[in-house]
Amino acid sequence: MASRDPYNVLGVPKGASEADIKSAFRKLAKKHHPDANKDDPKAQERFAEINQAYELLSDKNKRAQFDRGEIDADGNPGFAGFDPNDLAGAFRAGRDAGRGPGGFQWRTSAGPGGPEFDPSDLFADILGGLGGAGGGAAGAHMRGGFGGGRPAAKPKDLRATATIALEDVAKGKSIRVTLPNGRALDVSVPAGARDGLELRLKGQGDVDPRSGAKGDVRLTVRLARHPRFKVEGDDLRIEQGVDLADAVLGGKVRVPTLTGSVDVTVPKGSGGGKVLRLKGKGLSKRAGGAGDLLVVLNIVLPDPPDAELEELMQRNRAASKGTVAG
Repeated sequence: MASRDPYNVLGVPKGASEADIKSAFRKLAKKHHPDANKDDPKAQERFAEINQAYELLSDKNKRAQFDRGEIDADGNPGFAGFDPNDLAGAFRAGRDAGRGPGGFQWRTSAGPGGPEFDPSDLFADILGGLGGAGGGAAGAHMRGGFGGGRPAAKPKDLRATATIALEDVAKGKSIRVTLPNGRALDVSVPAGARDGLELRLKGQGDVDPRSGAKGDVRLTVRLARHPRFKVEGDDLRIEQGVDLADAVLGGKVRVPTLTGSVDVTVPKGSGGGKVLRLKGKGLSKRAGGAGDLLVVLNIVLPDPPDAELEELMQRNRAASKGTVAG
């Protein structure tokens, strides 16, 4: 199932600035976050769509490729310029660049993830349609591969991406994933999952109509950008406002974590930018335990300004300069 246009998802025009795109994402992420919409079964899917749209548009290269029609909203190569009636011309055009019809690049030898595009499968399907049960001798030859004699290949793996909120990573929740063929699966994401982790779901892919063999699903996990937390390896970083009085005299401030809010002691004389480390409040690690939460203090001044505070600061400034305040 193809994703919607990322501009439409974020509600911004195609000429929107990076700042406008980021602002739109933050507003939508807060509004549609699964934790804020626990009674909405589609909240996770909507939140993932918002995150995927922002991930594409916040990347200058991907955004430019999408605007030129080179990739779709899922980041997959487009089929612009491919004429199924001119296969020979398409292969000639891509021969020197190592590219197949529609700009797809293939590998003749399987790499770590197998071939991205197998031209023999393309011809087998086309010739099979032309010649009934495989298009005669030519169809049988193509199904056997260009070298001949190769047994029917296992169906290609389906590739999909699942975007998961940081809170769900911390809680070890299952997520619902919609595959390119429209099928939905509930997938358990392992503890310690990180952005880019690939899960292989055996036998959950498409079925080869000729052999009956089932392919797999190769699912790439993406961590959703969070409105407040920033991921730094196993640690999380958050900026937290603190009143001037608490920064000067010491006090407590309530800080959100992935599993609930906690009260944190602010040491006396804390300046802006001071970092407090909360042990074990970061992301879970595969080997056990968890990273830390780094709380960056930002001093918040009274609004509206406090006349007594201003007078105090005037006297303090004068004393530091060795003069008498007027």
